[in-house]
Amino acid sequence: MAGLARSTFYYQQKASSLADRHAALKDSIKAIFALHKGRYGYRRITAAICRLGQRVNHKTVQRLMGQMSLKSLVRPKKYRSYKGASGCTAPDLIQRKFTAEGANQKWVTDVTEFNVAGEKLYLSPVMDLFNGEIIAFETARRPVFKLVETMLSKALDRLGSGEKPILHSDQGWHYQMTAYQRTLEKHDVIQSMSRKGNCLDNAAMESFFAVLKSELFYPTKFASIQSLQSAITDYIHYYNHDRIKMKLKGLSPVQYRTQPLNLPCL
Repeated sequence: MAGLARSTFYYQQKASSLADRHAALKDSIKAIFALHKGRYGYRRITAAICRLGQRVNHKTVQRLMGQMSLKSLVRPKKYRSYKGASGCTAPDLIQRKFTAEGANQKWVTDVTEFNVAGEKLYLSPVMDLFNGEIIAFETARRPVFKLVETMLSKALDRLGSGEKPILHSDQGWHYQMTAYQRTLEKHDVIQSMSRKGNCLDNAAMESFFAVLKSELFYPTKFASIQSLQSAITDYIHYYNHDRIKMKLKGLSPVQYRTQPLNLPCL
């Protein structure tokens, strides 16, 4: 009555009775997705499965995630600290070349804002462009100079003898302060700044803030600033040690720095 061919009917009947051949893969996908709290998309999940010794095509993972309605988190916008010219600015020495041949050659920094129940928290981190690792950070209730000063002190403590990195930022008022620039000069750190109002000149740091907020801040309802501060500390440790990056051959930043292995993967 339906006009369906007899062979087609029995083929579909047989196919529907067979076990799902991707059942084990789906379980792996769901486990990795849950372990990273929805922060991994299909590319990172494919890499994670590959590192477990199972060969799988990224298109298969993408399709199965769609079937299971598993979708990674989206990214929000960020806080701007630019308040006009308040001191000396520096030229853009990075020129959007967000790569480095080794650690402590190129650093980037910025400040971002969080709002919890009407209270604000500010985060000031430093990222090493060699492996995307957050090498130092500081949080504060207000975006005062002490926030950036403390962060800078922590970052400078990581420098070895003879290391003179470029430290790139936007033209936020913190980075135009004489005290900030004198500290850089004292430690032979070369200052670099984005062009005015051009966020793409500091895209690496912008990208980290977007990831942090989409994977931690927006999905979670924080009861207080204190709980957010604690969560940020935990997340940055996770970001450095556990969260893999595809451009780092499927390794986390710390794994890439300490174990620069070229692991085979699809």
